Amino acid sequence: MKARVHIMLKDGVLDPQGEAVRHALGTLGFEGVTGVRQGKVIELDLAGDDKAGAEAQVRAMCEKLLANTVIEKFTVEVI
Repeated sequence: MKARVHIMLKDGVLDPQGEAVRHALGTLGFEGVTGVRQGKVIELDLAGDDKAGAEAQVRAMCEKLLANTVIEKFTVEVI
């Protein structure tokens, strides 16, 4: 089974990478982009077939290691 974790900065947290991408898009002629937020996606291969247990385990991984919960939010998708 696979799990996919999407991690993004929380609203209100400055995103310098996103701002750099927004600026670069403008210089390349892509007008109308008023904001960019950059995040990360982590895919995990998990043993077992307990979907609820896997989601709980991945959430614990995020809380302890994968996400900085002070400034980042995350979503977990078990596939």
